[in-house]
Amino acid sequence: MLLASLNPAAVAGGADIGDAVRIDGAVLSRSDLVGAATSVAERVAGAGRVAVLATPTVATVLAVTGCLIAGVPVVPVPADVGTAERRHILTDSGAQAWLGDQPAETEGLPHVPVRVHARSWHRYAEPPADAPALIIYTSGTTGAPKGVVVSRAAIAADIDALAEAWQWSPDDTLVHGLPLYHVHGLVLGLLGSLRIGNRFVHTGKPTPEGYAAAGGSLYFGVPTVWSRVADDRASAWALASARLLVSGSAPLPVPVFDKLVAVTGHRPIERYGSTESLITVSTRVDGERRPGWVGLPVAGVQTRLVDESGGDVVHDGETIGRLQVQGPTLFDGYLNRPDATAEVLGADGWYRTGDVAVIDGDGMHRIVGRESVDLIKTGGFRVGAGEIETALLGHPGVREAAVVGLPDDDLGQRIVAFIVGDADRDALINYVAQELSIHKRPREVRIVDALPRNAMGKVLKKELAQ
Repeated sequence: MLLASLNPAAVAGGADIGDAVRIDGAVLSRSDLVGAATSVAERVAGAGRVAVLATPTVATVLAVTGCLIAGVPVVPVPADVGTAERRHILTDSGAQAWLGDQPAETEGLPHVPVRVHARSWHRYAEPPADAPALIIYTSGTTGAPKGVVVSRAAIAADIDALAEAWQWSPDDTLVHGLPLYHVHGLVLGLLGSLRIGNRFVHTGKPTPEGYAAAGGSLYFGVPTVWSRVADDRASAWALASARLLVSGSAPLPVPVFDKLVAVTGHRPIERYGSTESLITVSTRVDGERRPGWVGLPVAGVQTRLVDESGGDVVHDGETIGRLQVQGPTLFDGYLNRPDATAEVLGADGWYRTGDVAVIDGDGMHRIVGRESVDLIKTGGFRVGAGEIETALLGHPGVREAAVVGLPDDDLGQRIVAFIVGDADRDALINYVAQELSIHKRPREVRIVDALPRNAMGKVLKKELAQ
C-alpha cells in the first residue's frame, strides 16, 4: 500500500503520533490525519482527476492524502503559477475540480473545500499499484508544460529505496520548507513521511532560523537553502544534532558542501533525479559522500552512459556521456503526449534523461548537467559547465556563478561565465586557467546582480543564454 503507515489499523494498533504533521501553525496527530483525509476521500471518490493548489497548508496535506486514499490522481498546481500556465495545466489534465485552498481564479471549475475538523473512518480498498497517483507538470522550458504521470508503485519503490540508502525510519523527524508541487517537497517530503511513518515538519519558508527551530533529525533543502544555512552560524550550529542533511533539485556547489561540514559537522547527502524518474541516484548514509558527486543508483535502478551514436561510454570518472536510467521509479509517460513520451522513453525501458554525466570505476556518478546547456563543445573539446562553476566558486570574490556556451564562429561555442560578486574579469579567467585546463577557461565574464532561478533554486540558463 502506498501510504503504508497511514491506515486505521496501524493507528488503532498503537502507531498514532500526536504531532505527525506540523504545517502552517497547525498540528495533526496520525489519527487526525487519517480521519480528516478519509473525510476528504469520501467527497472526491470516483472523480477522474482533481487539481490541488499546492500551498504549504493543512488543506493541501489533507487534499493530497485524501485523494491517494480514494485512488483519485492529484494534479498539483503551483501557488504562484501564471494565468496561461494554470489554464494549460487544468485543460490538459482534465481536472474536474479544485480541492483544498481556493485559487483566485478557478477557471470555471467547481471548488471543493477541505473540512479540517471533519472525520471519517470508512475503509477504502487499496487502488491498483499501477494506478496513477500524481500528474506533475514540468517547468515547460521547451514549450508548454507536460504532465508527468507518476504511478503509486513508482512512488512507493522510490521512497523504499531512499529509506534503505538513508536509513530513513519512523523515528525520524523530517523538516523542510520546500514547495509541495515538486518531487522534492511533495513526493519525498510529504508522501515519504506518510509512507515511512516519521514526523513531518514544514517550516513555511525554508529559512535558516526556521530549520534551526524545527528540531529535526532529517532535513531536506536545495543548494540555495544550504548556502544560507551555512552563512548563518547560529542556525547551522543548531543542526549539528541532526542525523542527516539532504541536498537536491540542483547541484550543491563544492564550497557550500565544505562550509556545511565546517559549521554543522555533517557531510550532506547529495542525490539526483527528475520528475520523470523520481530519485534514481544518491550517496548513502553508510557510504562515501564526495563533494560534487551524487552517488550510486538506488535499489532497483540501473544507469548507463552512452555516446552520440548510442555506444557505451567508459566509466573512468572523466569521460562524459548521456545518462540513461531504468527501474521501477520511472514515470508512465507524458499525459496526452505519446510523441513526447517516445522521444525520451525507449521501448527497451531506458529513460533518456537529457543530462550528461561521468561515472567512475566504483560506480559513483557526477552530473555534468543538461546536455542542452551544460555540455559545451568548444574548440573540439567537450567541457562540463559545472566543473568551471565549481572552480569559479573557489575564488574569494565570487558568490554565485553560472557558465553557458554561446555560439562562436571560430570555437563553435565560447565559454561565458555569469558572476555575482566582486572580482576582476581577467583575474577570474586566469584563475580558472590555472585551476583547470586552459581550454576550460571562460572567454568572457559578465558581472550580474543576480542569477535567474526557479522556485527550486535551479539557475535558468536558457535565460542567460538568450
